[in-house]
Amino acid sequence: MEYLSTRDKTLRKSAAQAITMGLSRDGGLFTPVNFPGLGKLAIEALCGMSYQRRAAYIMAKFLENFRPEDLEQFANNAYGPEKFDDPAVAPLRKVDGNTWCLELWHGPTSAFKDMALQMLPQLLSASLRMTGEKKTACILVATSGDTGKAAMEGFADVDQTKILVFYPENGVSEIQKLQMVTQEGSNVGVCAVKGNFDDAQNGVKRIFSDEEMRETLAGRGYFLSSANSINWGRILPQVVYYISAYCDLLNSKEIKLGEPVNYCVPTGNFGNILACYYAKRMGLPVGKLICASNCNDVLTDFIHTGVYDRNRPFHTTMSPSMDILISSNLERLLFDLSGRDDELVREYMSQLAETGRYEINPNMKKWMQEIFYGGFCSEEETAATIGKYYKDGYLIDTHTAVAAKVLDDYRRESGDNRPAVFVSTASPYKFCDSVLSSIGQVPVENSVDRIAQMVDITGVAAPVRLAALKGKEPRFGDVTEREKMEEKVLEFLQ
Repeated sequence: MEYLSTRDKTLRKSAAQAITMGLSRDGGLFTPVNFPGLGKLAIEALCGMSYQRRAAYIMAKFLENFRPEDLEQFANNAYGPEKFDDPAVAPLRKVDGNTWCLELWHGPTSAFKDMALQMLPQLLSASLRMTGEKKTACILVATSGDTGKAAMEGFADVDQTKILVFYPENGVSEIQKLQMVTQEGSNVGVCAVKGNFDDAQNGVKRIFSDEEMRETLAGRGYFLSSANSINWGRILPQVVYYISAYCDLLNSKEIKLGEPVNYCVPTGNFGNILACYYAKRMGLPVGKLICASNCNDVLTDFIHTGVYDRNRPFHTTMSPSMDILISSNLERLLFDLSGRDDELVREYMSQLAETGRYEINPNMKKWMQEIFYGGFCSEEETAATIGKYYKDGYLIDTHTAVAAKVLDDYRRESGDNRPAVFVSTASPYKFCDSVLSSIGQVPVENSVDRIAQMVDITGVAAPVRLAALKGKEPRFGDVTEREKMEEKVLEFLQ
């Protein structure tokens, strides 16, 4: 299968090339030329498989030049018991009669990014071999909190790679920061950016599009690639867990084959919910896709009005992985909604760069609203939802609480009470300060000590790797202005 750039559909690459490049040189995002079907017989077959085999089966449909036996080995490596603390890998927890929570944080960094970033290094290494690339891949990452640690964990000491992560200096939780700055590995680097996530993300995109920079790095034996969700190798593994969740509901007799299920996804950069949309495009019986935002509600407004406008206050919230005003993966959806009109997508992206806004045409808006619902959750509502679920016996993090609240709002507004899954993207132990406050406790001063405090209060075990942060010394402490990120890249790749 070939992959097209969202900004020039005449530009076609193989899967290996798309994964190696990460971002198209015209600034567009690679998207598959078509979506393979997923019929009832295929879903029935998947029901009898482990998560690892489901992943290999689904990815093979998009990675035709990869050997099936290699994909199965990659899946075993990525999702085995030494990496994930639950044999189901992405377990479903029943909340009430027709609501389930999909827990995606049982991997090594306790965030949903592990679901893709334990797979991407293996896909990239295989792609380098397939394309005959001899230079070292420099993986540049902008993170709003979870991607950076998960990417470094996945790429640490992987041959023919180096990885440099940029994070907003005051835009991640203390635990997220500690996870990143203590990361081990001879090929990793971390640098804070003075600004917010959008500043870090725009800086990375700027570096990718800088031809002089690419030539300089090529002379040093490097080429740029990405572990952000702009890379197709990040999106594809995320398609798997939505299909797997549906299979688990079938196996537990909660639904019948073909019955639609609604999915509610806490959303920042639009990659996670886009993966569910792609599963729907394959034929998964998805009902409504519910896009849940925090008070950085640019996506909520876009879905309701068809106008994307980032010209608004930026809020630093207790759900920092969603503190984003420029949702990069939305470009892939625009490409689809427009009937793959690359010229129109280029126009919208140009307007966004120049004015900070664009408005999609009425046909695109109508199609989008048939598929998506957008809602947002305030800080007070997030805290109240955490408290409510804790009283009911379920400890959830700040991002999960946003999804749970928006799902309730959607049901109340629409009257749609069909089976629904809301997505849990992180362990509550990554956000102890906010979670403790939300359940009526006063957090102790030290961020790592809050982990033990929360265990004592709730009786819920903390992920082993988070508890092990106590006593670890930071390895990195660099901070840069957003305009000087290029200098940090050149310094890292001496």
